[in-house]
Amino acid sequence: MERTTPEGARGPCSGFRVLDFSTVVSGPLCTQILGDLGAEVIKVEAPRGDVSRFMGPPFRDGGLSGFFVQVNRNKRSVVLDLQRDGAAEVAERLARTCDVVVQNFRPGVADRLGIGNSALRANNAGLVYVSISGFGGEGPYAAYPAYDLVIQGLVGAMPIQGGEGPPVMMKSLVADKCTAMTAASAAVSALLARERNGGRGQHVEVPMLDSFAAYLLPDLMIQESFQPKDPESGPRLDIHRTWETADGHVVGIVIEDAQFQGVCRALDRLDLIEDERYATFMGRIQNAEELFALFESELRKWRTAEFVSRAREFGAPFAPVNDLDAFLEDPQVRHNETWADFETPDCGAIRYLRHPARYEDSPASLRRHPPRLGEHTDEVLDEAGFTAPEIAERRSAGLFGS
Repeated sequence: MERTTPEGARGPCSGFRVLDFSTVVSGPLCTQILGDLGAEVIKVEAPRGDVSRFMGPPFRDGGLSGFFVQVNRNKRSVVLDLQRDGAAEVAERLARTCDVVVQNFRPGVADRLGIGNSALRANNAGLVYVSISGFGGEGPYAAYPAYDLVIQGLVGAMPIQGGEGPPVMMKSLVADKCTAMTAASAAVSALLARERNGGRGQHVEVPMLDSFAAYLLPDLMIQESFQPKDPESGPRLDIHRTWETADGHVVGIVIEDAQFQGVCRALDRLDLIEDERYATFMGRIQNAEELFALFESELRKWRTAEFVSRAREFGAPFAPVNDLDAFLEDPQVRHNETWADFETPDCGAIRYLRHPARYEDSPASLRRHPPRLGEHTDEVLDEAGFTAPEIAERRSAGLFGS
């Protein structure tokens, strides 16, 4: 991810303008992705700020938290109290200058605030309006609050994660994050459609429930693929496991015969290569219980680094189980520059994960560090055509906070 000035932006979304009414993760990460790709993102916040500004520690002055900075780079911040009379008119004028709006209110809230799809597209027919919600705009759950943990519980994978024990959720906001990626893809796709249909925008709904299911379940739906379901479909072999070593754990999977032979060589168990029970993929499946027991016993004899080195030498796909510190120092991570520290004028260094896609001609870039609350209010309003007296009048009415 390159470090460029706003004037030097040349990402694939350069030239597009995004109005972001969202909070916490699903919407802000969506708009950060668009910002990384070159779009100009205007983050509209209530006077108290996005709640993620208070999710921490660590904290820095100006309403910055460790949580907030990871999903809000490449944005400018405008404070607008949408609860006050006159705020919807300001929002609508801002939307006239934009290509995309993103919001993650519960269904109906944006309309009540005067910033719904119909209101903001009335004077901007080309606007792409992205609504992120927990369950969609209609249905029995539509009005219910939804958070990542709620969606994880509904989608059906927690019992599988728990195995024979109690259900286990992923200790990461994975439903929020995959929804963000879905929404960013949807926004770009709708912009592409606009280019092909004469400039007409559209409303795009992105339910977290559907996004997480589409992300998580394809491989877990194998036995549901053909309906009615085959009555002989039994439980699948559980390949999602860690293997204990003498000083830690490794992960790996063996599919091809050559990979199995590589593991045997790495373990100094050449005799297993000649064992007819394990010579083929189907044989290894049918005799997995015995084979896994052998691997468990043999791997405990090896230190992690030594075994992984040998496995890689012999073509077997194994890796150490890293903690976060080990991941950050991993040589491939270092080579890829998967993360980088960027100096800021008044906040020290901020460590970011880079945008993962590499564009040959239009790279993603870091142009702005996460904004202080309301840092760019006057600047953005001026760009939208508000005069100084108009800004002063609305400020005195409390629209931009105290």
